[in-house]
Amino acid sequence: MATPLTHAADRPTYLTWDDIGAATQALAEQVTAAGVPQAVVGIVRGGMIPAVWLAHRLGIRDVRTVEVTHTTSDGINAAKTTLPTARNAASLGDLMGLDVLLVDDIAGSGATLAYTADMIRGLGPARVRTAVLTVNRANWVQEAEPHRVIDYTVSLKDTWIVFPWEGQHGR
Repeated sequence: MATPLTHAADRPTYLTWDDIGAATQALAEQVTAAGVPQAVVGIVRGGMIPAVWLAHRLGIRDVRTVEVTHTTSDGINAAKTTLPTARNAASLGDLMGLDVLLVDDIAGSGATLAYTADMIRGLGPARVRTAVLTVNRANWVQEAEPHRVIDYTVSLKDTWIVFPWEGQHGR
């Protein structure tokens, strides 16, 4: 379970749509440098918007979704479940032999991204790469540093991140 942030400096960071546009452009540039994937998979819900923006920026029409959750609610510092859970793995379809880019909005502990990437690898793609807009280092629990686990990311933050699609701006 994540420890609630308590310091004044640890107040949430609120991102704007302009921030998201700039971040997806930066991710697209990073991804393109290593070759354009054949399919983009967004982790529902938060990863869908950046996945679609990235797909447009990369010129990819094959966009898929999978619902994987690792929190008990959507609130700031929501409690974590013991393990991530997939609810619609069949929605991934046939990924055999494809170069796949897995996208989420944020990596907190890193568990959801790792779990989902392993699930996709089990479907036989030629390559699986991961991308997130930001990493919340305050919740990171993986042994390796984020840049060693995630292929592409734009920022590392030490606070909770609130995205514009979450409807929590101004609260």
